Amino acid sequence: MLIKDIYKKVLFCNTADRIGPDMPFSHWKLHFKSSMIKLCKSKFKYFGENADFRAGAYAVHCSNISIGKNVVVRPSTMMFADEFAQIFIEDNVMMGAGVHFYVNNHKFDRRDIPLIEQGYYPSKSILIKEGAWIGANAIILPGVAVGKNAVIGAGSIVTKSVPDYSVSVGIPSKIIKYI
Repeated sequence: MLIKDIYKKVLFCNTADRIGPDMPFSHWKLHFKSSMIKLCKSKFKYFGENADFRAGAYAVHCSNISIGKNVVVRPSTMMFADEFAQIFIEDNVMMGAGVHFYVNNHKFDRRDIPLIEQGYYPSKSILIKEGAWIGANAIILPGVAVGKNAVIGAGSIVTKSVPDYSVSVGIPSKIIKYI
């Protein structure tokens, strides 16, 4: 039974539409540049030239995630796409470690049903435009577009789209200036 279980886990890790430390039989490939590139090009919808997906980062529903040229996805980053919505990260986007991207959210409208049984709101895609900078541990919520060369402060929770060349910080994030 043990050999059969290991075989199933290896097969799952190599065929699942996800990457992360919970996928040990494929995750090790992220430690080596050539195997990282091969894995990411096979999993993601798009994986640009000079892009890097570091060990310790997670991506769920990779087939709906596009990562542009020169983008580094750092450890502890969590990218949660689904079958209904995508995550687009354009070229030359910078991000710190631990950034989270969520295309959907749990419903919490009713008092008569436990939250866990209420399902999800409709999924909405996320767009991070060229040259944006997202600080460490920021959270990007469903339907958000971060503008060209915009800056998101570390630890910010972005609930609404942010225009080009703006600096947005806080919980929820608010624009504090324009570049």
